[in-house]
Amino acid sequence: MSKEVNSESVSLCPLSTPAATEQEMLCIFGTGDLGRSLGQRLFQTGYKVVYGSRRPHSCGPLPPGTQAMSHVAAAQSARLVFVCIHRENYNFLETLAPQLKGKVLVDVSNNLKKNMYPEANAEYLQRLIPGAQVVKGFNTLSAWALQNGPSDASRQVFPIVSLIMLSLCYLPGVIAAFLQLYRGTKYKRFPDWLDRWMLCRKQLGLVALALASLHVLYTLIIPIRYYVRYRLAAHTISQIKENKTSPFDTTMAWRTDSYYVIGILGFGLYLLLGITSLPSVSNVLSWREFSFIQSKLGYLTLFFCTFHTYLYGWDKFLQPSSYKWFMLPGYMLSLVVPSVVLVLKLLLLLPCVDSTLTRIRQGWERTDPEQERKKLLLT
Repeated sequence: MSKEVNSESVSLCPLSTPAATEQEMLCIFGTGDLGRSLGQRLFQTGYKVVYGSRRPHSCGPLPPGTQAMSHVAAAQSARLVFVCIHRENYNFLETLAPQLKGKVLVDVSNNLKKNMYPEANAEYLQRLIPGAQVVKGFNTLSAWALQNGPSDASRQVFPIVSLIMLSLCYLPGVIAAFLQLYRGTKYKRFPDWLDRWMLCRKQLGLVALALASLHVLYTLIIPIRYYVRYRLAAHTISQIKENKTSPFDTTMAWRTDSYYVIGILGFGLYLLLGITSLPSVSNVLSWREFSFIQSKLGYLTLFFCTFHTYLYGWDKFLQPSSYKWFMLPGYMLSLVVPSVVLVLKLLLLLPCVDSTLTRIRQGWERTDPEQERKKLLLT
């Protein structure tokens, strides 16, 4: 029986490199997010990776198995150089023209604005180093996509944005409630920004529903994607060749089933919120029915969707491999706003707070002691 392999972690060892074949050395100028992520992927595919840096001894964390050295030494050690730096910092490359002569330079940069410079970055780089061969590539890939792989980079965008937008539909109502409690009356006008925010909640909710629908559709087609089928087949074949068997993980089975069940319930309530927001449906509902669906069931939808994301993360927050380059993953960041909204809503549901807020919304006003004293003096 083999040791269980954690499929959630990212292997930092070359996938397959023949022992007798000499690994080719690749050079990367720049130790930022893109440079480090690109180096990690290149190392995984069996290449040796060296970084060229201004501060090779203090350039921050690098992928295990790679090394950093000066730009001159790094340029001399490889025939292919990835230039992962901004155009504004290209000037020092002109001094490396002798070391880069005959080398292939891959320009991965993008400008912040269109037509920002009279010539393309690759053309400018070729003019600085005429003896090198400059090509453009990898500029459509982000550091996030390189870190997480093709299966996660696009799949997580839809649920993350959808969850945040759904929570933004209910955050202004919570802010308005606390503002009424602070003022002690409902007859004072809300700030303009809060008024405009509350008026666009329906549009935010419909966009969030559309993104959630795309997330569900993408989840349904994942099993038929070539990348997923290839990984499953490769894993199965490797186990057959090595005569290994992965044990059945009861905890993982329970977690996965709960994850899908909560997600289905959340999306079903999501659809109900979207249907009842249509004018043809909302016109036939009483105010009590409409308020119950959009408010009570709305918060229940937010809870299910948030819990669905917590089940996705499970115990990943305890694993150091989840914090690539010591940064929080996207799903953790997406939980901040909805969790805050749910906690604030729980505070509003406390009996002592809820009774006061109900009285305020029924017309009761808290008397200002200073105004009461002035009234007594006048009488």
